[in-house]
Amino acid sequence: MAVELLVGLEVSNPQLYAEYRRLMTPLLHQHQGDFGCDFMVQHSLKPADTAINRVFTIYFASQQLMDSFFSHPDYLAIRQQYFEPAVATSHILASYQKAD
Repeated sequence: MAVELLVGLEVSNPQLYAEYRRLMTPLLHQHQGDFGCDFMVQHSLKPADTAINRVFTIYFASQQLMDSFFSHPDYLAIRQQYFEPAVATSHILASYQKAD
């Protein structure tokens, strides 16, 4: 069964974050994953504990493929070099089975 995450980020370096997304997307597709909705947030009516300026969904064909992607050595290297310095905070807002 497909699984989807709703993610909120505080992106502090948009250029580095864009490079992270560019580099990780081919690996994401190899793991039968993709992004759904993707929003840049300008104003929050009820903010989380920390600021969120980016909200998106990311989905995979199965939980196993998602786990494999997030633990893949190539992904971890890209994350360390680009995501970690580009993102101040990260929140998994929801995780659920994705309807077809």
